[in-house]
Amino acid sequence: MRAMNLILCAACVLPAAATAQDDASAYPEVIYPRLPAHGATVADFVPRGWRIEFQPKGDLDKDGRDDVVLVLRMDDPANIVENEGLGASEFDTNPRLLAVLFAGEAGYRLAVQDHALIPRPDSPVMADYLEGGDAVAVRRGAFIVRLHSWASAGSWSMGNTTFTFRHQDGCFRLIGYDTMSVHRGSGEMRESSLNFPAGKAVFKHGSIESDALQTKARTIPRRAMPCLQDIGSGFEYDPGVESPFGG
Repeated sequence: MRAMNLILCAACVLPAAATAQDDASAYPEVIYPRLPAHGATVADFVPRGWRIEFQPKGDLDKDGRDDVVLVLRMDDPANIVENEGLGASEFDTNPRLLAVLFAGEAGYRLAVQDHALIPRPDSPVMADYLEGGDAVAVRRGAFIVRLHSWASAGSWSMGNTTFTFRHQDGCFRLIGYDTMSVHRGSGEMRESSLNFPAGKAVFKHGSIESDALQTKARTIPRRAMPCLQDIGSGFEYDPGVESPFGG
């Protein structure tokens, strides 16, 4: 279902005068920092050379305090590479880091950090993976991360993939997985919504030219929901539930 079929590779060392291409292994190496276990303020969790991009708040551990979902973006000029192909002449490959901070009486403690779910930018023709101010949000005691996929060249497909996490059994477990994709050439549209705790999935299929999409619901096996840190790249994750519409 994807422009979402992106090839994400591990980074390796590259000279400063890098040239952008659709191969993340060509970009400068990044060493991700380990965030502190505790801090008096949110700012205490921001390493030097990084900046806050998102910080929605809400009670995630049911203690009545506003916790913080923190998305940090590396801010290193060395990760802005020259691009001689399609897309902008300079391509920002600075990665992101996702963390959750639990609020306490004396500040915050780190609940989890992850740099895989939100992929590092890997193609100069791809739009920002976190498009819009609500791409990371806290809703009803859980938080969502919505990944956007749109290419200015090389693919007719566009769409969104949304992950919903809730703190349960000692980690942030995936409770919801929602996708939407549109083929810009044919107008074909697909949607899916998986509710893992309820064991239910709803799939839709049709065209952007139609007011109504064909809808099919199915029961999915209840199983242990993965923790955030076990998912890996959001664009590579497969929930293992096939659509009744095929494809």
